[in-house]
Amino acid sequence: MIDAIEQNLLREVADLDSLPVGAYNIRANGQLAGRNTTANIDIVTKDDKPGIDIYIRPFTKNESVHIPVILSQTGLTDLVYNDFHIGEGADVTIIAGCGIHNCGGGNAQHDGIHTFYLAKNAKLRYVEKHYGEGDGRGKQVMNPTTIVHLAEGAQMEMETTQIAGIDDTMRKTSGDLAEGASLVIHEKIMTTGDQHAVTDFDVDLNGEGCSANVVSRSVAKDVRSEEHTSELQSHQRQLRLRGPLRVRRHHHGPRLGHCQPGPDRQQCGRQPDPRSRHRQDCR
Repeated sequence: MIDAIEQNLLREVADLDSLPVGAYNIRANGQLAGRNTTANIDIVTKDDKPGIDIYIRPFTKNESVHIPVILSQTGLTDLVYNDFHIGEGADVTIIAGCGIHNCGGGNAQHDGIHTFYLAKNAKLRYVEKHYGEGDGRGKQVMNPTTIVHLAEGAQMEMETTQIAGIDDTMRKTSGDLAEGASLVIHEKIMTTGDQHAVTDFDVDLNGEGCSANVVSRSVAKDVRSEEHTSELQSHQRQLRLRGPLRVRRHHHGPRLGHCQPGPDRQQCGRQPDPRSRHRQDCR
């Protein structure tokens, strides 16, 4: 049974005031709190470790899956391994997210390891929001890991947002792209006070004509620490990106970062920051 606190968390991270239409899997305090499947989308609990496998049939169109996670118990560490298998030619949306309510002396932590397998010409829009709240005695901690494997012609767009209230986070994204595949990542991070955020991107561009576009924006209130590392590695001469590109930054206050490969060179639209260090110049 979802109580009022947990319902508010669902509203914050998944825009849910009631159970969604279509496929969904709701995880609350480390346990299954609700699940529904459809003719084209199946959700199976893993046998060997905590987490689920989501299977989307080839050529499934205009369907969505909601997979929110909520924590309302102090002292709880929740670890899940979720694998997403997107069939050939499918075009779907996955809405994830995690909300933590921590009123107690212990930390509340969620570590989600999500692995995506997109078959040939599959398209996926993936939306993930993180939110925390509490009385200040314990921390809200989230460590999301995202791994993407894009087959020929596959397209994935990620929209990840840290809304507020996360004291510590290590955000890792890695993947590999085949011929003609496309990965677009939009990341937004809000931190306040002494909250600490680290983001790391590591993507291999293996196929001819594939591309990756990473946009990371951060907004801070008061004092905080952030570190951002990106590596886009090209393995084909024909690719637009001449990698690797690495960017690392520690800073306080709001910053805007955007690095995007150009036709014959790397173009960096990052606003100048004397405290930033570009490990390879963007020419």
